[in-house]
Amino acid sequence: MIIVYFYSDESNGNLIEDRLVQLRCHFTWKLQIKDAEVPDLENRVFDEIDFLDTKFNVAIHNLQAYVKHLTGQNKEALQSLQAAEDLVQTEHARQSDVRRLVTWGNYAWLYYHMGRLAEAQIYLDKVENTCKQLASPSCYTVESPEMDCEEGWALLKCGGKNYERAKACFEKALGVDPENPEFNTGYAIAVYRLEGFNTAPQTDKTFCLHILKRAIRLNPEDAYMKALLALTFQDIGQEAEGEKYIEEALSSKSSQTYVLRYAAKFYRRKGSVDKALQFLNAALRATPSSALLHHQVGLCYKTQMIQIKNDTNWQHRGQDKENIHRLVQKAVCKFETALKIRPTFHTASIDLAEMHAELGHHREAEDTFQKLLGMGVFDDNNLQQWIHFRYGRFQEFHRKSEDNAVIHYLKAINIDGSSITKNRSLSALEKLVLRKLRRNAADIESLSILGFVYKLNGEMNKALEYYEQALRLAAGFENSVGHVP
Repeated sequence: MIIVYFYSDESNGNLIEDRLVQLRCHFTWKLQIKDAEVPDLENRVFDEIDFLDTKFNVAIHNLQAYVKHLTGQNKEALQSLQAAEDLVQTEHARQSDVRRLVTWGNYAWLYYHMGRLAEAQIYLDKVENTCKQLASPSCYTVESPEMDCEEGWALLKCGGKNYERAKACFEKALGVDPENPEFNTGYAIAVYRLEGFNTAPQTDKTFCLHILKRAIRLNPEDAYMKALLALTFQDIGQEAEGEKYIEEALSSKSSQTYVLRYAAKFYRRKGSVDKALQFLNAALRATPSSALLHHQVGLCYKTQMIQIKNDTNWQHRGQDKENIHRLVQKAVCKFETALKIRPTFHTASIDLAEMHAELGHHREAEDTFQKLLGMGVFDDNNLQQWIHFRYGRFQEFHRKSEDNAVIHYLKAINIDGSSITKNRSLSALEKLVLRKLRRNAADIESLSILGFVYKLNGEMNKALEYYEQALRLAAGFENSVGHVP
């Protein structure tokens, strides 16, 4: 007897989904992208395709397809996948089958979401056949450094919370092919961003320097990487050496829009703010929707404001006062623009709050800080630590609330995050409690906090001295209370 099975569309869809989840592609990599981040991500992907000159374009077209799917542009997503597939022939002819697996996986998922199950199955079959040819033990997954690299690029583009995973992907790929130019470039960018993200001390920057130099040796025409190397030299105090690489990058026609961004950052930090603004304005003409560029322009105005304050020994009057007010307002405008483009740009929010405080708009500054403190960014220790430190500064110098400042400096210190932010918080806390002790040498709490600061700084003798003072005063206070009739 012959039994004929009839499969409904629903059961067929379930069978396809069971296979789809086994694929290695953007739909299965669990990229951490919040809804509010998608428009800015789409802009950044578009800018990279248009303005970043690289030999590694397949990955960005695959990511563009995924982002377009997230915004409901499925037909446009198919076009991006076609562009990725076409590029495989020119960029990776020798590894074309492996390189197509991510694109085919994205095709399968995309057709599945569009309800075109037959076409989804076609691409599942393509993946399965390739996996068989590569002798993979899995029907729909293959272990290869090219796949790890593609995943690394996707993670790297999707924000700081994905950087550690991106680094791990490139490390895994390099374990198989250590001299591969693309793997080295991706790994170097991941290391650079993580060290900037973690604000690593100078001693740790030498590793980043080594990795960047290695990537440039394998990609000698990559102006983008030379700009990153220049900033790393500046970080370790070798600014003259860094400037050589910036000038070399600027003299190249490659990736100029991106090189201008980093050149601007280099010259702003050097103190050449007018030069930095020239570079930023040139970059903005090409990419006006870049939140990063608007934020960098705002930082230039902030730097100019601080320069005037320093030049006048913070006793600014008349024209200087007017110039400061004008610069702060311009900075506010730029930070607000950056936040309209990227609402989750938390560093820009902190800078905006501080500029509101400079204008005397304490309510606006407080509201911005409170929003940051309550918006669920606390899966990121470095950011959490930085917010508490900057809020402590706001409380100390604008609100004139030393007690609240102490609370937030202590919170920043007790978070396991950036060593630089921790040291800044310790320094700020030490200065504050010493000032309080000059007013009241018997302030038990300040003595105890100072002991804690010195303990963390490794100055144990000083720590014991202040702890003992606090204990003697506390004991004397208890005795005096006990003898009151």
